[in-house]
Amino acid sequence: MIEQYVRDLREVDETQVAVVGGKGAHLGGLSRIEGIRVPGGFCVTTDAFRRVMAKAPSIDDRLDQLSRLDPDDREAIRTLSAQIRRTIEGIALPDDLVAAITRALAELGEQAAYAVRSSATAEDLPTASFAGQQDTYLNVVGPAAILQHVSRCWASLFTERAVTYRRRNGIDHRTVHMAVVVQQMVFPHAAGILFTADPVTGNRKVATVDAGFGLGEALVSGLVNPDVFTVRHGEVVGRAIAAKQRAVQALPGGGTQEVAIDSQRQEQPALTDAQVVRLVQLGRRIEAHFGRPQDIEWCLVDEGFQIVQSRPITTLFPLPETGDQENHVYVSVGHQQMMTDPMRPLGLSMWQLTAMVPMHEAGGRLFVDVTRRLASPASRAGLLDLMGRGDPLVRDALETVLDRDDFVPSLPDAGPGGPPSGGASAPIETDPAIVTELIERSQASVAALERGIRTKTGPALFDFLLEAFEEHKQVLSDPLNLQAIMAGMEATWWLNDKLQEWLGEKNAADTLTLSAPGNITSEMGLALLDVADVIRPHSEVLAFLQGIEDAEYTEGTAFLDELAKRAGGTEARDAIEAYLDRYGMRCVGEIDITRPRWRERPTTLVPVILDNVRNFEPGAAGRRFEQGRQKAQKKEQDVLSRLRALPDGDRKADEAKGMIDRVRTFIGYREYPKYGIVSRYFVYKQALLAEAERLVQANVLTEKEDVFSLTFQELHDVVRSHHVDDRLVQQRKDAFRSYHALTPPRVLTSDGEAVTGAYRRDDVPAGALVGLPVSAGTIEGRARVILDMAEAELEAGDILVTTFTDPSWSPLFVGIAGLVTEVGGLMTHGAVIAREYGLPAVVGVEQATRLIRDGQRIRVHGTDGYIEILP
Repeated sequence: MIEQYVRDLREVDETQVAVVGGKGAHLGGLSRIEGIRVPGGFCVTTDAFRRVMAKAPSIDDRLDQLSRLDPDDREAIRTLSAQIRRTIEGIALPDDLVAAITRALAELGEQAAYAVRSSATAEDLPTASFAGQQDTYLNVVGPAAILQHVSRCWASLFTERAVTYRRRNGIDHRTVHMAVVVQQMVFPHAAGILFTADPVTGNRKVATVDAGFGLGEALVSGLVNPDVFTVRHGEVVGRAIAAKQRAVQALPGGGTQEVAIDSQRQEQPALTDAQVVRLVQLGRRIEAHFGRPQDIEWCLVDEGFQIVQSRPITTLFPLPETGDQENHVYVSVGHQQMMTDPMRPLGLSMWQLTAMVPMHEAGGRLFVDVTRRLASPASRAGLLDLMGRGDPLVRDALETVLDRDDFVPSLPDAGPGGPPSGGASAPIETDPAIVTELIERSQASVAALERGIRTKTGPALFDFLLEAFEEHKQVLSDPLNLQAIMAGMEATWWLNDKLQEWLGEKNAADTLTLSAPGNITSEMGLALLDVADVIRPHSEVLAFLQGIEDAEYTEGTAFLDELAKRAGGTEARDAIEAYLDRYGMRCVGEIDITRPRWRERPTTLVPVILDNVRNFEPGAAGRRFEQGRQKAQKKEQDVLSRLRALPDGDRKADEAKGMIDRVRTFIGYREYPKYGIVSRYFVYKQALLAEAERLVQANVLTEKEDVFSLTFQELHDVVRSHHVDDRLVQQRKDAFRSYHALTPPRVLTSDGEAVTGAYRRDDVPAGALVGLPVSAGTIEGRARVILDMAEAELEAGDILVTTFTDPSWSPLFVGIAGLVTEVGGLMTHGAVIAREYGLPAVVGVEQATRLIRDGQRIRVHGTDGYIEILP
């Protein structure tokens, strides 16, 4: 029975988290690594915790109450968690448990000093470290005090911060249990933290050491600034020595106290360079054992290092797996596609299978390896030009990497596998019939896909889909398709460059592209104004829409059927149905096939429809389009007349006229290929979900959405074998949840460095937020910081501030006065639609949703690319 409650640290390892918690398991693993010294001790197991908890049945009721609380209701969480802690601390420990702990203490020395440390089962995990969420007590002396502090550690499972942290990470309070580590106290000369990867840049080749005098508690609590050493390739390459005025030391009778450091020692380094290098060598050994970068707490005792904790650094962005030791440079796909959220495994694998270039997964995001493109001078120039036109931050980040002469190899020729180099595409006529033909081809391809997939089930469905993916790629790679896309973009660039050179006017193409014909995405926003016109006269329909919650209708058909029961509801339903027939395959984050489409969840559109009813008069869609068309026409006349007045003006005007015609012919088509992709995706998804439903009926899957946690190939295997690995599905769900906390970099190196890039501009006012100008004009208004389109409540004159806008956000654009996003480029969807609607817009504004508060007044300089926050 004693073994059930107490385990020596040397007997456990990282496989026994359920028994001794994360900290205990890691300490046990550390103690088994050759050359790593860990203070001796034992673990009070989770069995002991469960036995004590069972003595207080009232805790169960309080845990039920706790699970129902809003994570933001801090007062209620504080009150309830305090009640639970008092109850736990008041429970008398069973005699056999007391005997087990005191026997373990007797073997180590009863009157020695100990650290009594919480070790929860949800702690020091690869996806959530829980650092600092539970309590640790230092320099505890005597069996009675140690038993009391064991109870305090159990109770600390329910501190307010620990409860809130679990709720935000989706962890059930009942599934977490607490072990306690009782460890011999060490009294160090110096202590601190070692990160085996740079915690700021993510670089795995760089280690950083924080060091101070005395116990590490002084650093952890923020009492003193540490010395900071940077180590690369076994050498100290940077050091910042702090004035360390205070330290925390142990008291002889137990407990700790702050003490002043002698003035002569305050600015002495806590470690020598040789000690720092030796410590990092130990850290690399620990990192290799655990298989990932570590956050390590260390103590320097008698010229030797002792390790008192090691946990994964959970904030690092993961690396794509390559299987080689070569240097690689990756560019984020999400920043190009306006979707930087993590994707589920099925979504990732489907995009990889239908993409035009190889893509690598890391942290739930996709990246393209551009190393070979950068290695060849010819392809490098084209890549940098293309990236720079789209997103200057990506170009600057790539140039930052290139400035390190030794990182990217130099090759004579670029290899396959990279974005187009950005060189001029073969010319095509400025002929609207080309666009018509391309759209008809796409529609015919989707119709053929719908017909062919209807009868396919089981393994035959997957064989059919693999052929469909090849057709999918053929449609995208059609030379005419690529020429049409590039024709519109290149004409835009030509107009902006030449009209600035000839007339001194910035971003003239922004006005010239207003209400360009055939833009499926801008038409989608205007069409929802027409839906609002149908709904506006019907008060019962409006009352119903205003009263619904999104969670009420998980099936789109239920919502539409309920809508039809109201007076005027049939017309409203028919209008929404017609809209969904054309646009229902779209949604936020639509490149991820697992995201719910509007057809599946039409209630997502309700807030936007209600905003349109409130903010617009009938017929607004037609008026908006016509006003834009006339404004563009007037701008064209103005530009051409000014050009003709210049030297050699007739030639310049003729060239500009040709490019204006060209941009208006082709720029609308820029949005159609994505519409075609997403149309095909919805067909794929419906077929795969029907297959998932059959697996649920056969008791292979618990719920059909479990297929989202499998790759396409894994799902294919499940359909063939009728067997699924439930643990794998759960691991994937946990990993996906953890990926939301990671910020994907625009550029990532194989060293793990997240390279952000900078605008490097000095032509903006002090304090302004800098971005990329993508749609001309200046506007002042109320900032509405919106992260979820379904929660949008906009009024006329509002400026939308958000992380990214893919095409599904376009219906919001008709009701706003300006746009600010954290992600975007000159030719990404949000920029194209902002120009078509005439909205001043600045994109690529780092941390815009954090730096701009909802409701603040701001001024958006869409021509010059910056935002001012107004008093």
